[in-house]
Amino acid sequence: PIGIGRILKTKINANIGNSAVASCPRQELEKLNYSVRYGADTVMDLSTGGNINEIRRSIIEHSPIPVGTVPLYEVLARCGTVDNLTEELILQVMQEQAEQGVDYMTIHAGLLRAQVPAAKKRLLRIVSRGGSILAAWMNKFDRENPFYTAFDKILEICRRYDVTLSLGDGMRPGCLADASDEAQFAELDVLGGLVSRCRAADVQAMVEGPGHIPFNAVEMNMSRERERCGDAPFYVLGPVVIDCAPGYDHITSAIGATMAAYSGAAMLCYVTPKEHLGLPNARDVRDGVVAYKIAAHAADVALGKPGARDRDDAISRARAEFDWEKQFECALDPEKAREL
Repeated sequence: PIGIGRILKTKINANIGNSAVASCPRQELEKLNYSVRYGADTVMDLSTGGNINEIRRSIIEHSPIPVGTVPLYEVLARCGTVDNLTEELILQVMQEQAEQGVDYMTIHAGLLRAQVPAAKKRLLRIVSRGGSILAAWMNKFDRENPFYTAFDKILEICRRYDVTLSLGDGMRPGCLADASDEAQFAELDVLGGLVSRCRAADVQAMVEGPGHIPFNAVEMNMSRERERCGDAPFYVLGPVVIDCAPGYDHITSAIGATMAAYSGAAMLCYVTPKEHLGLPNARDVRDGVVAYKIAAHAADVALGKPGARDRDDAISRARAEFDWEKQFECALDPEKAREL
């Protein structure tokens, strides 16, 4: 079990998973091992190609920490195109994943047809993969988001199998120019209503957040979520605070993540150096996890959470005593410290 909430220590999530052209079950287990080894509290399998079911089964079997998914990725892999996407298939996939033992699922149920015109005004429009798939489906069939219309049935599945819903931000901004806009906040308001429905149905829920946000707007975004979503745990991707440092987005986002956690975010979704560039390998996973352990720990220390500074004080005592082994033991990445 993992406690996720702003009064607890800040948690971090590591995304792993294959694509249609890269990686295999063995490589995904290597990424899982790196995630756990360097301190991830949860892991998400975002596989989009190959034998998605086999990879997920293997990850669940080997993971000592909660495993999350985005069911829409498997739905699209099964149906091939948005033309064949149906509410029935969504429910079938979610049922099967719940039976398999998935702990939490991201669903983009707050992105509605009425919000799409606002997204078209953006520089980068919709960068969320799940959000873009659903927007394309809604535009093509002139119908409402199937995750929204089937929400009561989804809640039945989640309650039966004790699956937590991570209410995804399909309208998360993909660049600073699109941050804190009409589309993003319209979806957030809908997510607040869905949180209430989850609580009424005895289903745990958290809310996902941006994205790309300038540093000065991070605190406002955290406060707005707490206000609109009944203080549901906020699970944020970064946020990335500048757009012009590809290859270093584990740093640009860890800066935003520290401020987000300090301002009330409960869990941070890591970003690796491969963000915007490619699929992360095991080394990228390590770099991303360590960067986010630093961000989460810095916020916890600043907030004075009980026991948060124990590790820092212990390593400082070891430095005073020239006790190198104790310093390595207290380090977030002992291997890196020894190497240097």
